[in-house]
Amino acid sequence: MFDKKALVEYGKKLVNAGLTKGTGGNLSLFDHEQGLMAITPSGIDFFEIQEDDIVIMDKEGKVVEGTRTPSSEWEMHLRTYLARPEMNAVIHAHTMYATVLACLRQPLPATHYMVAVAGKDVQVADYATYGTHELAVNAVRAMEGRKAVLLANHGILAGANDLLNAFNIIEEVEYCSKVYCIAKAMGEPVVLDDAEMTGMLERFKTYGQRTARD
Repeated sequence: MFDKKALVEYGKKLVNAGLTKGTGGNLSLFDHEQGLMAITPSGIDFFEIQEDDIVIMDKEGKVVEGTRTPSSEWEMHLRTYLARPEMNAVIHAHTMYATVLACLRQPLPATHYMVAVAGKDVQVADYATYGTHELAVNAVRAMEGRKAVLLANHGILAGANDLLNAFNIIEEVEYCSKVYCIAKAMGEPVVLDDAEMTGMLERFKTYGQRTARD
């Protein structure tokens, strides 16, 4: 039912791509028809996680399969899926530059057109302690109308139709965050206007959706 191997492999890919470290972050898949979520376990290094360590939960947050403790951020993942029926995969990571913006509690504006993979910009969710109901609610609210959100003093969350595209959003938002931070250090970046980003969002309905062949 769930591609547990993909969850394991994309966890390693996050680390190899320099998008997170150690056990920082979590990944999940959701079956909207059955109301079930597969999520990585809590506190296990991404290079040590096995397929049997993946935890299956129902939409009430109960573990229905697996012996491991699910990620402490399981509710943030689950609430994202319940609010966003178009999303089947969610990734949370502690990327460097997106987290810098999150610590400044500063949203990522459209200073680079690739921000459009996530939306016209990326907002910052109000701060709440990790793993709490409050953080889950704040994240879902701030990600409305977008595919990614910065978590204040924490990291980034992104969702898409599959893990490939969720990973791509994390990767591109991190790139755009790096560009923005460096540009801010040198001067005042020029932000693309709403009309341009509206056009980009339309273009990205196809361009921004990657497939395994890309």
